[in-house]
Amino acid sequence: MKIELQRKNKAVHLEAVNEDGATIQIDGSPAVGGENKGFRPMQLLLAGLGGCSTIDIVGILKKQRQELEDIRVTVDGEREPNVEPSLFQDIHVHFTLTGNLDEDKVRKAVDLSMEKYCSVAKTLEKTARITYDFKIVKK
Repeated sequence: MKIELQRKNKAVHLEAVNEDGATIQIDGSPAVGGENKGFRPMQLLLAGLGGCSTIDIVGILKKQRQELEDIRVTVDGEREPNVEPSLFQDIHVHFTLTGNLDEDKVRKAVDLSMEKYCSVAKTLEKTARITYDFKIVKK
């Protein structure tokens, strides 16, 4: 896995490019000289957690022959106050799944992702307490 970053301005706006050519914008807050032109690095960690777990859940539900129409994820992270570096200490992930879904199968898919398969969750749990829940919206 390889990511290349290039500075895009005279401040801290960066563009990251992966091996497939996909890009993401990264920037800092104005407090550190940034211009809010992209995700902050710690926001990327939360987005990575949401993306990793969603990919797992979609795949597991497909294997379970569940008809998932939509999935939305909210990831909230709290960092340690008044310390450098300020690591995440608490992260909560909320999944909203839409479709005619079996609650037990959804619970199993979410649990498997968050407790076993999601590499980002397994990495972050070394320093943060990660909690999660889900809601099913029937169609």
